[in-house]
Amino acid sequence: LCCFQLYGYCYQDSNDIPDTLTTITELGSPLEMIQLLQTSWEDRFRICLSLVRLLHYLAHSPLGSVTLLDFRPRQFVIVDGELKVTDLDDASVEESSCTSNSDCFMEFPARNFTLPCSVEGRCQSMNEKRNLYNAYRFFFTYLLPHSAPSSLRPLLDKIVNATGNHNKHGNAYYLLFLYLGLELSPSPSVSSEFTQKCVKSANTQYRRVPEAFIPGENYRCWPSYHHKGCLLSVFDVNEAIEICDSYSQCKAFVLTNQTTWTGRQLVFFKMASNHIVPDPDKITYVKVTD
Repeated sequence: LCCFQLYGYCYQDSNDIPDTLTTITELGSPLEMIQLLQTSWEDRFRICLSLVRLLHYLAHSPLGSVTLLDFRPRQFVIVDGELKVTDLDDASVEESSCTSNSDCFMEFPARNFTLPCSVEGRCQSMNEKRNLYNAYRFFFTYLLPHSAPSSLRPLLDKIVNATGNHNKHGNAYYLLFLYLGLELSPSPSVSSEFTQKCVKSANTQYRRVPEAFIPGENYRCWPSYHHKGCLLSVFDVNEAIEICDSYSQCKAFVLTNQTTWTGRQLVFFKMASNHIVPDPDKITYVKVTD
């Protein structure tokens, strides 16, 4: 799930190129951070979630704790919206030996850390901590907080800070599973806290028009699932109202029957409601003006 899928390989030995190994792997897209920052927050969260699964696997692999010594975006690709590592040449299962805590010194461009030396003479969780901090500085700090849902930002701040500080919540990718995974779930049984966060008394009233759609009347917003309009994902109607109220040009929104990979509903936000047409798969909400 975390690494490139190997479909086959063959050895080729010729006079020109002896001992040649050819591998056939699944096709992935190069990781371009600028392009990722232009995608929706949910898509970026999905990439971080796949990275979390990779971190967990590396920390508990059959070979022991594995660290990626060359942990940079160029070592990863995107396959069906998931992040996968392609280059394991610089992977290591050796935990650093030590005689004191000072031997367990990790140096990074922006921060340094000293880990405890175990009674067995090994730096405790150094491989895991190195992977986690690299994930923080190359991925989490850019992809998670930017344009995140307002109700999730306090949790995101805690998670990003924990991964960057190596504090008592250093295994913050578990928090990423427990908190954000549950918060984004469409199941009411595990999302009651999120629901309470999103339910707000709006100052503006909206008129509900079932089985109706507004063609045209689009405006652009960012990030959007539609390049010519404002198409965003919401947890429920209350979050859609909150978003519409935050845009001065928004005068109506349309709930579709489409959802994202997390189960959040896709909603078109419109700048007018002069022309409404029948559509059995959609529900339109029109802002009521005085």
